[in-house]
Amino acid sequence: MGSIVLENVTKTFGTHTVIPPINLSIEDGSFVVFVGPSGCGKSTLLRLIAGLEDTTTGVIKLDGADMTDTIPAKRQLSMVFQSYALYPHMSVYNNIAFPLKMANVDKATIDRKVRDAAQTLNLAEYLDRRPRELSGGQRQRVAIGRAIVREPKAFLFDEPLSNLDAALRVNMRLEISELHQQLKTTMIYVTHDQVEAMTMADKIVVLNAGRIEQYGTPMELYRSPANRFVAGFIGSPKMNFVDGAEAAKLGAASIGIRPEHIAITRDQGTWTGRVQVVEHLGSDTFIHVNVEGIGLMTVRAEGDDEHRPGDVVWLTPNPEHVYRFDKAGARLSTN
Repeated sequence: MGSIVLENVTKTFGTHTVIPPINLSIEDGSFVVFVGPSGCGKSTLLRLIAGLEDTTTGVIKLDGADMTDTIPAKRQLSMVFQSYALYPHMSVYNNIAFPLKMANVDKATIDRKVRDAAQTLNLAEYLDRRPRELSGGQRQRVAIGRAIVREPKAFLFDEPLSNLDAALRVNMRLEISELHQQLKTTMIYVTHDQVEAMTMADKIVVLNAGRIEQYGTPMELYRSPANRFVAGFIGSPKMNFVDGAEAAKLGAASIGIRPEHIAITRDQGTWTGRVQVVEHLGSDTFIHVNVEGIGLMTVRAEGDDEHRPGDVVWLTPNPEHVYRFDKAGARLSTN
């Protein structure tokens, strides 16, 4: 079991409040991603759960038991950091085995657990190598293997892929997702990359200035954002926002339209503008249009779209997919 509950948890440094009161319930076996911009408190919240930071107030429970004041080593949690934190003089085998040796586990059990973890992570043929002989992705798998052998109730990942190149990030995303499906163990994953959040999570916690803006499945956040912050943070390319008179026509302070919900034509439509930049990505084309009286808007089109910079075009939003927000940024009902 690995359910985690936070009850009115706060964190302050001096007079500065980093985490205002937070209540959160993470189900056993789920894959939850903390996402948000830099400085939003996601890593601090993860460290509070791990016990690497002391809570100022509130209670943290693991499977119903209060672990707020329990030292990290006794929390039955394993953390994978942004840096691999491997011992360069040790082999892969000994790096993975290290926490078990520190716990005085017998050699036969250590050997079985290390080889099982290596098999799970496709590291069996690298057990005799040193970290310097491995790729970045392989080193990260060693760090994950070191966490696996402890058989924790939950894994905590703190931006584990940020040091990898784009191709390796994609591969490791898949490997971590497959690992979760295989182990069925609770995982909490911190990232600033909303694409990672959308592709990996069962549920996403969107954080802003230490507050939870919304907690739900990836598609709940994408289709039904609670406010303008979530709407603008989730989705790539980002949602287009329109303020002023155009929004007032719909009884809102601002409206939002995703790039895929805007039609682009050469003859007529709702707004007119001039194409500024065209990004061809193969399957999709992103067209950035400077709209008169509104500003730059992004449209997602087919991969073979033939619009060019300088073209005069018309944009028409799909009225069924226009989001309305009030002055405070809260989403208004569609009624």
